[in-house]
Formats: sequence, structure tokens, C-alpha cells
Amino acid sequence: MYLTQGLHRAVQQQPDAVMTICGERRRTFAEVAERVSRLAGALQGLGVRSRDRVGILALNSDRYHEYLLAVPWAGAVLNPVNIRWSPAEIAYSLADCDTRVLFVDEAFVPSLPTLYSAVPGLRTVIYLGEGPAPDGTLDYESLIAGAQPVADTCLGGDALAGVFYTGGTTGSPKGVMLSHTNLATSWLGSAATGCLPTRASRSLHCAPMFHLAALAVWGSTLLLGGSHVFVPSFKTESVFEAIAAHRVTDVLVVPTMIQLLVDDPRIGEYDLTSLRAVLYGASPIPAAVLERAMRRLPAASFTQAYGLTETAPIVTVLTPDDHRNGLLRSAGQAAPHSELRIVDADSNQVPTATIGEITVRGDHLMAGYWGKPAETAAVLRNGWLHTGDAGYLDDQGYLYIVDRLKDMIVTGGENVYSAEVENAIARHPAVAQCAVIGVPDTEWGERVHAVVVPAPGQTPTLEDLREHTKTFIAGYKAPRSLDLVEALPVSGAGKILKRELRRSYWSGDTRQVH
Repeated sequence: MYLTQGLHRAVQQQPDAVMTICGERRRTFAEVAERVSRLAGALQGLGVRSRDRVGILALNSDRYHEYLLAVPWAGAVLNPVNIRWSPAEIAYSLADCDTRVLFVDEAFVPSLPTLYSAVPGLRTVIYLGEGPAPDGTLDYESLIAGAQPVADTCLGGDALAGVFYTGGTTGSPKGVMLSHTNLATSWLGSAATGCLPTRASRSLHCAPMFHLAALAVWGSTLLLGGSHVFVPSFKTESVFEAIAAHRVTDVLVVPTMIQLLVDDPRIGEYDLTSLRAVLYGASPIPAAVLERAMRRLPAASFTQAYGLTETAPIVTVLTPDDHRNGLLRSAGQAAPHSELRIVDADSNQVPTATIGEITVRGDHLMAGYWGKPAETAAVLRNGWLHTGDAGYLDDQGYLYIVDRLKDMIVTGGENVYSAEVENAIARHPAVAQCAVIGVPDTEWGERVHAVVVPAPGQTPTLEDLREHTKTFIAGYKAPRSLDLVEALPVSGAGKILKRELRRSYWSGDTRQVH
């Protein structure tokens, strides 16, 4: 399969049906296909060749949607950039995979001088925002209007479709290489559960579209011929307005977003009865929040998905029936395209109900990390992806996640690796030693917590460390709480014992993740 296949099918079967809604703009499947073919022609005219990387740094929109289709149409490779990253992280990801063409909108124009200086290979910037294109950039609509349509390359199968950057376990982001087959397998297999969008769906995109979870909903909607509604970013009022105005049926959110929506006092002012499916991921939802959500959105069902960027992304699904049957502590059963196995430290399969590392097999597994063969070999072994998450399977194949073997924190639906935060904090002159852990948080699921041994005569404050770290990494990765200690607990080999640091925060919890 290839990524644009769903668009061709929809043009054949329902050319005049609405495909995209963004503000006042509505476009049919036929209109989108025409624009995508012209945008692909424009990219080729700019020198983009087969398998070149083309990036985007923008908020959600129908033009983001067209980028996702035009780049593979032209035979090139997607590189959606994390909009929450610092300029240094953005520059690293662009330079790492030699991205030379970048789409930006008005929100990120101020970052361009930094990117030009930090990414020497960046030669072309296309402005897809509203209003006149800034100096030195090409206007998106003018490019489309002035280009000739080109035939779809239909490049698919094992060809590289995109490079999707995830946080770095050792401080630098890693580019996950996903093929057309990887993405299509995940989208189709997930859609086969009946819990993701269908041809009759109108999917709202309010989670950032660089994220693989958001692209899972986008992709399944695309393949099955549903329509798409875009808001630039998540704001409760804009989500309510979009659902009510456009009769949205499906939406992807993280648990923090669900909580903000159902606790907003304005929720009763909008007609949300069209909403039939809420898909969430990144972490389980607290039972109290789910109960409030089910009361306030009585027509909607709830589905949880567990996955990783490396698995394109969906691995397991907890269905609406599972929710109603009290299985909220589970991450669900393997999706139709995914195979699960729990193994010990020697990669031997362990018995049911025994905790071990979660491993995954299937055609949705990444090809590897861009330019990082050692890191790839460490997680892809004998056809199985080693997730770094600890869990167990019950006798019906339901997965329960109990801990993380890797030092990763999931806060507000975003992955934060302890190492990259520690690297940033350690540069502060008032810090002698530090460790970063995830601790429970009622709003964010987990929060980034720093444990710091101050340098002699120094007393760093939380605000000091937050401002300092944000010069190196994204703001959401900065610590939200702080302990100052005289020494960190270490093993006989000198390794910091993070379990000792976490114990007081997680005591009483049956699992050590939220």
C-alpha cells in the first residue's frame, strides 16, 4: 500500500463529498486531490527528488493535511516537526536527516533565523500561513496555483514514508523510520477493531498532527474515506465549537485533554450529541474522570490505545466494551495487526501473569532509527521490538503495564526521557548532581520531578532550573517540582537508584506509571 491510496479511492467513489473543513474553508475529495497533485508538482519543481526529506513546522490545518499527501505523492519523505520543542531540538531534527525543504506557518516564522543558521542544508521555506509570505519564503497558495499537476508516484510498500522524531534516551532525539507498509498496517489493523474512524466519520484533529497518535486517526479516516475537521491546537472552547458546528463524530485526545473538556463549565452550552467516539492514549484515564466524561458525553464511547512511535503507533486497544466491563487498569488486547509477548532479561517468554518486558512483532514495526544502527539493534532483536515497558498479560491476553524499564516519563501525553532533562539541569552552575524521575500528578498523569544535590554554597530554586532547562529543551520537559538533597542513593557500582527516589511518591500504587 501507499499513503495516498485512500485519497484515490475516495475520489473514485465520492469525489464531491466534503473531505476537509478548516475555519471557513471546505474542500471536496476531488478538490483536495487536484491541489495535492499541484503541490507535489511544485515540490518537484523546487528540486525535491525521490526519498528527499520534507519537513513541516506548523499548527493543525487543512494545509497540513495536504502536505501529508503531497510529499508522498511527489515520492519524498515526511518529517513532521514537534511544535513543542525548543529551537535547538527542532534544528537538530532537521539537520540530522538532512531536511532541505520546510513548510512553516505564522506561529513559527520567528524561529526561521535560528533555523537558517543552525541548519545549513535548509534551502527552501514554504509559508502555509495566512497573509503575505514573509521575505525569503515561498507562498503556499501561489505555488499551488502556478504548478502543473503531476502523476502520483505511488511509492509505497517498504519505501520510507516518514522520519518521526522521538525523545532521546541519551539526550538527542532519534528519528524513527516508518515505511508506507508500517503506517498502513497500523491504520488498517486499528480500524479493523471498529473503534477508529469509519467512512461515515467526521474526525476532529485537535491534538498536534506531528504526533503519531494523531496521525493514526488521520490515517484511518483517510483510508476509509471519512472527512476531517481541523482546529489549530487544543483549546476547550474551539473543540466544543468545532464539534457543535460541524457535527464531529470522532476525536483523539489525551486524558489531560478529556479532563479539561469535561470540567469546563461551558460544556453544557454546546450541542455535542454528534460525538460518538473518543479515542485516547499515552496513559490510562483516571476512573473518576472517565465517569464524569461518560455522564457529560453520554452519546460517546471511549477507546484507549497503547503504542509507540516505533510501532506506527498502535499496539493494543481497550475497547468501549472493555471500558464498560471495568477493565480500566488494562491497556487492552493486541490489535489485529500486532503480536505481543512478555519476556525476561534473556528474551525468553514468561508465563501468564508474570511481569517482564513488553515486546511487539508485526508489519507495523519501524525499519530503525535514522543514522543510529547501534540504538536500532538494541531494540529490534529477532524480529521483536523491545519496548522498554514492563507489564504482564492475563489469561485473556489483556495487557497490564506496571513500570518502565527505560527512564521515560509520560506527562500530559508527551514522552520525556529523564536523560535529556538531566543533561540540561546538569549544566546549571548551582547543580553538583541530579536525577529526574516521574511522580504521580492528578492533572498531567505524571510530572517531571528533579532531585538535585546543590553545588557547595548554592541553593537553586525550581524557577531557576526551569528557566535554565528551557534554553536547551522544550518547556514541557522542564521540571515541575524539585527536591534538594545532600546525596543521591547509589548502587555498589555507583549507579543512581531511581527506584529509591520514586518509592515515597508511588507507595500504595500497584503500578509505577500513570
